[in-house]
Amino acid sequence: MKPDDPLLKILACPLDKGPLTLLPDRDALLNPRLQLRYPVVDGIPQLLPSSGVRITAAGPEPRDAAARTADGPRPPEGATPTEAVSGPRDGTAGE
Repeated sequence: MKPDDPLLKILACPLDKGPLTLLPDRDALLNPRLQLRYPVVDGIPQLLPSSGVRITAAGPEPRDAAARTADGPRPPEGATPTEAVSGPRDGTAGE
């Protein structure tokens, strides 16, 4: 993707719908408001919400990296997978 590409004028962040900036190395688009970096692969911007990488002082990190595992989010400690989604089955509503 080139800095003068007309597509840059209409591309928007999938999360806040604001404008994106092409980074100098031309391999990513930046949303400075949310501090998210979206990769450009073979000239094609990857603008899925899950493609965004959070930019931190320590460098880029995957969005919600601490909350995700290979199998998805973990249930709370001691909860069964069903309770994590729908609450306890004893009718106490999580009390």
